[in-house]
Amino acid sequence: MCLAVPGKVLEIQGDDPLIRTARVSFAGVVKQVSLTCTPEASVGDYVLVHVGVAISIVDQKEAEETYAYLKQMGELDGLEPGPAGGGAP
Repeated sequence: MCLAVPGKVLEIQGDDPLIRTARVSFAGVVKQVSLTCTPEASVGDYVLVHVGVAISIVDQKEAEETYAYLKQMGELDGLEPGPAGGGAP
């Protein structure tokens, strides 16, 4: 099954909407993500990410609910935060 996981945009790199990327935190695990499909995303936004691409912007409540559902389903097993820790997205 393919799932989109919510994360919080921490930092954005680049100005060109076709190649802009962001550092996104998934419960403390930070990954580089393409913003090609979400050019309006900004720092502090929550985005749904599928295979390294932010596919939509969601509000914080929706991100937290989605993350909780994925955790209950066991879909986040193996997604462990680093030493800095972190809770929900």
